[in-house]
Amino acid sequence: MRFYRDRRRHVITTQTEHKCVLDSCRYLQQEGFEVTYLPVRPDGLVDVAQLADAIRPDTGLVSVMAVNNEIGVVQPLEEIGRICREKGVPFHTDAAQALGKIPIDVNQMGIGLMSLSAHKIYGPKGVGALYLRRRPRIRVEPQMSGGGQERGIRSGTVPTPLVVGFGAACEIAAKEMDYDHRRAVVLQQRLLDGIRGQVDDIVINGSMEHRYPGNLNLSFAYVEGESLLMGLKEVAVSSGSACTSASLEPSYVLRALGVEEDMAHTSIRFGIGRFTTEEEVDRAIELTVHQVKKLRDMSPLYEMAKAGIDLKSIEWAQH
Repeated sequence: MRFYRDRRRHVITTQTEHKCVLDSCRYLQQEGFEVTYLPVRPDGLVDVAQLADAIRPDTGLVSVMAVNNEIGVVQPLEEIGRICREKGVPFHTDAAQALGKIPIDVNQMGIGLMSLSAHKIYGPKGVGALYLRRRPRIRVEPQMSGGGQERGIRSGTVPTPLVVGFGAACEIAAKEMDYDHRRAVVLQQRLLDGIRGQVDDIVINGSMEHRYPGNLNLSFAYVEGESLLMGLKEVAVSSGSACTSASLEPSYVLRALGVEEDMAHTSIRFGIGRFTTEEEVDRAIELTVHQVKKLRDMSPLYEMAKAGIDLKSIEWAQH
């Protein structure tokens, strides 16, 4: 954006982007740029008509993530790319969660810039990649000055072992993507059926139709997410995204979907990867069901709801 600051001072993104994108947009706002944060529908998908309407003559960038890190929703990249191409606006996508999981064609999707990260595909931590389109050429300011490496965009000696590791991980991911996807679909359904078959009042957050199957975000009514996490120490799950799970605030992604605060507090994100086994899924089901039932047995709210009392109609007294 800085390269085109004289005539392009407007950025469009969504309210459900990863923190790294949202924080970068807020930094641009401090420098005088305008940012439009588009809302999303209850299923987590952006309204492409609303996005098209938000584009202005001075819009310099549209940034929409490919796969949401918290709810696994896959955005309509091809439609967004077509709109951006028609309007002459560069389209950036954060594809860290999409790499090696869904097919990406930068030409077909009209992607001008794409952010990637090695550790999301079992590569080494500490290395990523930025795709920059050549035609039409995307110009960016150097991230740092120095020796002029990376075509002058990011100076500094390239960490060869990490880059090689990233390349090898990409090669494996490309070969295994179809198999990994089919396997994730089966395991996700096994996990969902196993939990839903034994526990009621569960809500799936985000679209099930447009979703990467390796991500399952569930809200368990009348259960506090942090308390549920404490009983799932054997399972690597998170309440909210892994990057913001230290915060006690309800997930901003779920709040953007219109999920009420109490349900947003009860959400748990389950991740299914290349090395997840059926035995691990079954153990996760067992522990989750046990802990949910245990917490609900202690919950007066659950007891009241089962007695037919409308909890929203109650006026709670403050002390």
